[in-house]
Amino acid sequence: MADNQIAFALEILKLLAEKPRTRRDLSATLSDLNCETGDISQKIVRTIAKLRKCGFEINSAPHHPYELVASSFPVILSGEQRQALALAAYFLSDMGFSVQASQIIQIGKLTEIDLPTNIKVNFSPPVDYGDGKLEAIMNTLQERFRQKRRYTIRYRSSQGLEQNWDCDRSELRFHNGSLYLFAFLPDFAPRFTEKRPSVEQNFAFRVDRVLHIYAPSTTPWGLRSNFPTLEIRYYLSGALGMYQPRRANERELLRDTEANFVEIVTQEDFLFWFRQRILQYGSNVKVLEPIWLAQQVARELERARAMYDNL
Repeated sequence: MADNQIAFALEILKLLAEKPRTRRDLSATLSDLNCETGDISQKIVRTIAKLRKCGFEINSAPHHPYELVASSFPVILSGEQRQALALAAYFLSDMGFSVQASQIIQIGKLTEIDLPTNIKVNFSPPVDYGDGKLEAIMNTLQERFRQKRRYTIRYRSSQGLEQNWDCDRSELRFHNGSLYLFAFLPDFAPRFTEKRPSVEQNFAFRVDRVLHIYAPSTTPWGLRSNFPTLEIRYYLSGALGMYQPRRANERELLRDTEANFVEIVTQEDFLFWFRQRILQYGSNVKVLEPIWLAQQVARELERARAMYDNL
């Protein structure tokens, strides 16, 4: 009988760990699994009360589902596993996710001894993404992602200008130490590419500058599966001549070890980040196609060179 009670309690914990569930949902699922006979609904109430006494934080209220907020289940880790968790917590903390880092530390019961001493990171995030307001914004965004309906955000630019933007397909991306809302803007008019949807309609909004997220519309996301991309061809030489493609969106077209260069083709979904990466390579890279993008990079390099005319 005790074994059955333990199995019943573990099954409840597993179900609540997946997502919040009502008593009716739990009753139906546990009945299907034949975990208990008799009045399962009352059994659930009594078991959850016992779990709370054991330290499991489970929220509930009238007409609301049970929600597992915190688990006190013991986690037994090897030394390598503790180090891996400590490293993850260290990285998350430096990236600005202090709340998530503290949760990992709590789960693994990590101490200062477990934290890495021979690894240094410097992401320099603009804000703490564990802040309550930002966490609420991120939670609302993730809800919009699940709904897959067009929605509007109120956004403040780096110049302080506020504007509403309609967004379709969206996701969160972490880039160069900042968290972004990456979204397709259905009403934005492309400048260089004529066909729609266009890669130029993909935008990145810094999450900490999103002021408000409005309710979703009834219009479903227009894109079927992925963000539109642009095929770009470029080559690397000099110090980068031995570069090996390591990104999923790029592949090698041609390599000449004697001339020390490699030609790469890539599918990019955000040109601003691509230009940032290419410009940091300096004279070791040349964009070949499309021509209009190569001209953009050339003009940017020329403006940078002009800054040194008076030296």
